[in-house]
Amino acid sequence: MQQPLWTPSAERIAATRMESFRRFVNQRHSLQLADYPALHAWSVAQRETFWQTIVEFFEIRFSAQPEAVLQEGSTMPSARWFPGATLNFAEHLLRRRDNHPALIAIGEDGSREQLSYFELAAHVAGLQRSLRDAGVGIGDRVAAFMPNTWQTLVGMLATSSLGATWSSCSPDFGTQGVIDRFGQIEPKVLIAAAGYRYAGKNLDLTAKLNEILERLPSLEQLIVVPYSNAQAKAADFHSEAKVSLWQDFYEAGGEPEFTQVAFDHPLYILYSSGTTGVPKCIVHGTGGTLLQHVKELGLHTDLTADDTLFYYTTCGWMMWNWLVSGLALGATLVLFDGSPFHPGAERLIDLIDAENISIFGTSAKFLAALEKAGAKPGSTHALQRLKAILSTGSPLSHESFEYVYREIKADVCLSSISGGTDIVSCFALGNPVLPVWRGELQCNGLGMDVQVWNDTGTPVKGEKGELVCAQHFPSMPVGFWKDADGSKFQAAYFETFPGIWAHGDYAEITEHGGVVIHGRSDAVLNPGGVRIGTAEIYRQVEKVEDVLESIAIGQEWEDDVRVVLFVRLRDGVELSEALQAQIRQVIRANTTPRHVPAKIIAVSDIPRTISGKIVELAVRNVVHGKPVKNTDALANPQALELYRDLNALRN
Repeated sequence: MQQPLWTPSAERIAATRMESFRRFVNQRHSLQLADYPALHAWSVAQRETFWQTIVEFFEIRFSAQPEAVLQEGSTMPSARWFPGATLNFAEHLLRRRDNHPALIAIGEDGSREQLSYFELAAHVAGLQRSLRDAGVGIGDRVAAFMPNTWQTLVGMLATSSLGATWSSCSPDFGTQGVIDRFGQIEPKVLIAAAGYRYAGKNLDLTAKLNEILERLPSLEQLIVVPYSNAQAKAADFHSEAKVSLWQDFYEAGGEPEFTQVAFDHPLYILYSSGTTGVPKCIVHGTGGTLLQHVKELGLHTDLTADDTLFYYTTCGWMMWNWLVSGLALGATLVLFDGSPFHPGAERLIDLIDAENISIFGTSAKFLAALEKAGAKPGSTHALQRLKAILSTGSPLSHESFEYVYREIKADVCLSSISGGTDIVSCFALGNPVLPVWRGELQCNGLGMDVQVWNDTGTPVKGEKGELVCAQHFPSMPVGFWKDADGSKFQAAYFETFPGIWAHGDYAEITEHGGVVIHGRSDAVLNPGGVRIGTAEIYRQVEKVEDVLESIAIGQEWEDDVRVVLFVRLRDGVELSEALQAQIRQVIRANTTPRHVPAKIIAVSDIPRTISGKIVELAVRNVVHGKPVKNTDALANPQALELYRDLNALRN
């Protein structure tokens, strides 16, 4: 009988905020909810009471009180959460004013800057005054083309303090990728780095930034952060807008003021990956984002004011927005900018010890790469305060689960989490009071009516199907930018099952109440009419020592679909008949004959989005001779050419 990889001790459970919340709910509402499943069932059945209790437990401050918790119609999307309430997002992230470290910003070159909560508020106050003088107010957009630095965070807080709307891209986006995003939202102000570092290289952004500026006619103010390009001058940048260097634009000091806005007022604009069309501009509301993040960080991640939180992310990925909300819990954030593998595989592990990180967030790809590199952090590092490891970006394989407990730390809560840019949060995630089972996300999030439905719209357990959320939740997007009638928003999430949010994940709910994600629904393979999630194949291929990573697609072939597997091999390894046989044998032994690829082809690179997700649809389109739009959304667009006109796919 399978055993969990980790079970929290009774003492550890008793000390968690999740347990404290369960007791709070029982006391406040005269209930006797005995455990997490009971608490979750109550949170879904009594959504209004649950979300109001989150407001009370985390002391969310409304300056104008709501008329109700929820007003909704009979089908989605039709909800208004906390109508009439007003609040400010930045105000909740800047509740502390002491010398406790708010953030530690570390560059790839080893540079380290620390700001206390008091200092952070002073920077926000100064930037806020200068942005207001530049004409920024409620509803204006401030965009950032920035690495993950403290200036980016100050920019977001100053923007949201004014009731303006924040949007960011990382500097590894191509020019067209930036224009595809910011060109749609027409920012009044752009905060941009003049250079950044990655993998030992110092990259000058002057030319790229000047190309972007030519195509942003709405811009009134450019603020240049020199960062790794210390010689940068305002005169280097050609724009109709005013141009200032960051250090000349404002003076830190004083107290920030907080403009109160409606609960659903646009806080963030995030973007879909945009590899099959122009990126969708997803608008996230102020209150829904705040409530969802304090719930996920405070309860599911057990983040407290004594914790140090790290997530490896760029500012172009929703995990940055999630990470910075850690300030609302009074925690210390570690911001890292650069390659996670420079100068070596253990760069980020060194950071855990150096900064006493207690919650370490990364990607499934990183953990798999760490294992392939032979790293054994548990033997080489102290990892003393480390209590949780979070993983997202793609499904975490069984092998990576085992690797964490075998080679990193035996007494750690390993939380594979899944949600997305669409909801700037999670549907399924970790839980400090529950066991960890191989290959499973521990639970559905509180207040989230997550189910798996089969093709007829019937909820199923122990079977694969579409991941849906059957009732409204506060972090559902306000809508898409410039989608006045809501038709694009409706088409994106509510067409598969009318009036129900279908997320586009192919998933399964387990006997433990956990969740397994089998891949994206639109990338599901369909040989012989049987649906196969790509993650089921990747999980097996990762066991093969000579394969670094892989990507699987369905190729239309002789009135059916055949599975084609592309593999990137270790240096010096060739795709021999024996290696192909080994790959097929591992897949067949652990899945079904239908999972076994008809073709295995070696490639030197696998295309990914900037946030590290492999792009099965883009590869499938190239293989079938269809166009791939917006390749600027890819970190390595040139890799797609490796899949075009392959002779091996013609027979």
